[in-house]
Amino acid sequence: QTLEQYTKAGKIVVLEWFNPGCPFVKKHHEAHKTMKETFDKYKDKNVVWLAINSSAPGKEGAALEDNQQAKEKWGIEYPILLDPTGATGRAYGATNTPHMFIVDAKGVLVYAGAIDDNRSPKHVGTNLVAAALDEVLAGKPVTNASNRPYGCSVKY
Repeated sequence: QTLEQYTKAGKIVVLEWFNPGCPFVKKHHEAHKTMKETFDKYKDKNVVWLAINSSAPGKEGAALEDNQQAKEKWGIEYPILLDPTGATGRAYGATNTPHMFIVDAKGVLVYAGAIDDNRSPKHVGTNLVAAALDEVLAGKPVTNASNRPYGCSVKY
């Protein structure tokens, strides 16, 4: 599937930059279930969720096995796509894991930033992606369309 195929089918696409070794990814998948809960809330509302790992071969989190183990351990129901050349990550300007993007059903990037507003490695704040998805689904412009992501650097 391509992004265009999803959007032509009327789907909203959430892209989550992912690295199973990053403490901030672990925060939202293991310590808290931010990603799973957000995915579950929107999966039946024409929202497709894709994780993308842009770690280069030999860098932290790049191994297929690490991603498969994380998917199983954390109960991730959506695909984890590997981007070993970093082409996709660079095209989006992904700088951190997790770095979140939302593409609306018209193929327009409507959100780029953090999953939440608490940069702590332990605590979770307001879910910015959920707020953005609520606005998109209501046909409204995203109020907080761009903010600074936090977490580990993407291992290009």
